Amino acid sequence: MSDVYESIMRGLQEVTEDVTGKKKLPRRTVTVVPVKDYSATEVKKIRQSTGMSQKLFAEYMGVSIKTVEAWEAGTNHPSGPSSRMLSLMEQNHSFVDEYPFIQIKA
Repeated sequence: MSDVYESIMRGLQEVTEDVTGKKKLPRRTVTVVPVKDYSATEVKKIRQSTGMSQKLFAEYMGVSIKTVEAWEAGTNHPSGPSSRMLSLMEQNHSFVDEYPFIQIKA
């Protein structure tokens, strides 16, 4: 029989043993960290730590410059993917260097 078939059959056997209590399979709990709410000051501090202007930061984040201006003025707040990216930038100061969505030409 094929390796795939044998693998599937082993998996089914393990599940059957787990359900019937003959053998317990290892379990793990996965929790997604909630998206952080960023204040205007925090957004500006993160942007400044990257050395980017508002315009360049907006392009990097995939939003308009007006959006970055509103974030930094406290009129609006980043959400969803933008908050996740800010979180990555805040936790890993070399994020922008490791994931360069911009190209610098000499």
